[in-house]
Amino acid sequence: MEKKLGAAVWGAGWVAGEHIRAYCNNPHCEVVAIGSRKESSARAKMETAGIQCSICTDYDELLKNPRVDVISICTPNDLHAMETIKAARAGKHILIEKPVALNPNDLHKMRDVVRKAGVKTVVSFVLRWNPLFECIKGLQAADVLGDIFMAEVDYWHPLGRWYMGFDWVTTKKSGGSMLLSAGCHAVDAIRYFVGSEVAEVTAYSNNTGPCQYDANIVAALKFENGTIGKVSASWDIQSPYVFNVELLGTKGTLRNNQLFARQLMPGQKAFTEIPTILPDSGDVTHHPFQGEIDHLVDCILTGKESFVNLEDAVKTHEVCFAADISAEEGHSVKLPLIE
Repeated sequence: MEKKLGAAVWGAGWVAGEHIRAYCNNPHCEVVAIGSRKESSARAKMETAGIQCSICTDYDELLKNPRVDVISICTPNDLHAMETIKAARAGKHILIEKPVALNPNDLHKMRDVVRKAGVKTVVSFVLRWNPLFECIKGLQAADVLGDIFMAEVDYWHPLGRWYMGFDWVTTKKSGGSMLLSAGCHAVDAIRYFVGSEVAEVTAYSNNTGPCQYDANIVAALKFENGTIGKVSASWDIQSPYVFNVELLGTKGTLRNNQLFARQLMPGQKAFTEIPTILPDSGDVTHHPFQGEIDHLVDCILTGKESFVNLEDAVKTHEVCFAADISAEEGHSVKLPLIE
């Protein structure tokens, strides 16, 4: 019988339940441990999942468990870097919830430690497995849009006391910034679709709500290949959740699931709707964690690197840091920040 990978989930908040469910559904692994600073929280996740596994309240002890091959880090943002470094040094493969770090120094250090350890990583930019994202990449592979010369991705998420992570995401210590806490999904998406790295960022921000940092930001991006772009993110918006994707190409234009491409559809007079699932909810149960974790397991079993590993995520985070610096200091910031 094939030995299954042993999976551990550290942190027992909202998103942890989706990680646990996805590991349980993968035929090549099993959840062998759930950890949290509160034993009751970890035990509740185990009972909800209907499984039996080790319960741990000490992260260092969890990492000593020889049955743990891969660990999901689902704790508050300010803990991710230190916990990733420890897991890599313990030889564990790692799924890291975003943001992976709240400052460039921690980002640099964890990248170097993971490089040295040689473990596999996936950073939880889970929307890469959203069906709309997969449709867009398929259209690009078929050259339906042509070369992208302008792009826009927006992350607008109304925030209130109902949000499970409200008390920590609104603080600078654990939330970090608007882009780091959530808008990094938009930054990652625009990098993914443009297919080039950001060379320069100019950003502006403001705040009207309860956050300790500016909860609304707009960043103009210049890519190495000449593409121009815009990313915006907001917690203060008064509307339902919105995730806009707009791609202007030399052969076609895409506005979310609306496609205009006359070379593909001669005589087209209006946008055509693609009937697919949109990234239109901030609820973690809407996100495609199964695809993400199946991908991580495959990377571990086959020895290949993920297309959304820590090395790639460093570039997304650098754009976020650059935008925050630009908005605060009032000047453009060139990339990369870290060589």
